Amino acid sequence: MEFFSALADFLRPLWGLWLMLFFAAIIAFVMWPSKKRKQNFEDHAQIPFKD
Repeated sequence: MEFFSALADFLRPLWGLWLMLFFAAIIAFVMWPSKKRKQNFEDHAQIPFKD
């Protein structure tokens, strides 16, 4: 159990870095140019205006 405690103590300060990397990956996925995804996002953006 001492190994897991040491591992947790090592990784605990890095949670902010992991969170920023995860957020950057989401933004990169959304902004990356792809015709299929772009059309899909535009269709979803128009949902409130369809009524």
